[in-house]
Amino acid sequence: MAEKKHTAFALLQILQEESDENHILTVNELIEKINVKCNVSIERRTLYSNIEILRQAGYEISDYNDNRKGYYLITRQFEKGEVLLLCNAIHASHFISKKQSEELIGKLLGTLSETQRHEFRDSVYLPNRLKSDNSSLFYNIEIISEAIRDQKQLSFSYLHYNGKKKLTVKREEPYIVEPRYIVYQDSRPYLISTNPKYADYTHYRIDKIRDPLILPEPVRPLRKREENEAYRYAENKLFMFAGETIPVQYRCEERIMDQMIDIFGTQLRALPENPGYFTAMVNTTEAGALFLAQQFLDAIEIQEPAYLKEEMKKRLRNNLARL
Repeated sequence: MAEKKHTAFALLQILQEESDENHILTVNELIEKINVKCNVSIERRTLYSNIEILRQAGYEISDYNDNRKGYYLITRQFEKGEVLLLCNAIHASHFISKKQSEELIGKLLGTLSETQRHEFRDSVYLPNRLKSDNSSLFYNIEIISEAIRDQKQLSFSYLHYNGKKKLTVKREEPYIVEPRYIVYQDSRPYLISTNPKYADYTHYRIDKIRDPLILPEPVRPLRKREENEAYRYAENKLFMFAGETIPVQYRCEERIMDQMIDIFGTQLRALPENPGYFTAMVNTTEAGALFLAQQFLDAIEIQEPAYLKEEMKKRLRNNLARL
């Protein structure tokens, strides 16, 4: 039998998990739940005493005098709306793996009552198929943040998608960089860095970094002008267009497989062609299809539909006429 001094903790768990403004627990219900949870019988007087202990510890608990029904936990570590917003953001984030998302969402939902947890589970009914395959994201962020804080160089391997849509190491030799900033653009986390040998900025997807290692060598101090250039470097725009979705077929150079998967996810329908090429079949709008082709003009060709291919040729001719 559990000691009665533990009942205050059991009472707090019950209030956190089973009570809210729409699910108020009576005195008798609380006594019964404590009995089931702790295998201990308590009197009303003991229950009132435990509630007062929790209030003195800072927990706000509504009682019969407030609602004419019973007790529930008023304030929590997070408000319900805050938790649901964070959970939806995590679920929608492509760069957080499915396993990590479920663990993080579970921790957040644990701060709500059982009924409130079901609100999230019931509202999110579609799996996010664009989730990253790399499950070391949080570890990467921790190591990179430490390297930035201590102003130390960083070594890591970098992953990319090959022609078979498999994440593989881009090169055997590790990358060595001077980590500067972590930024979030296009709903993805990036490391903005410089190279020990030259000052130009470059960037890496943090969810594609593997085995980060902090090196003993310090980074070079940045001049004020270089700091301002970092902000301009990190600027980026999403391209989103309204309109009817149509099937589009592209012939692409294999070197842009990473970018195509970034945009369409690993569910991208891609068929190998001649060495160095693949055929991509996607669903997008006409404007989006043309814009994508323009962004990768030297590596992509619209094959179908034919009218869209002719429209692309027309735009290229018009652009050449302006030169």
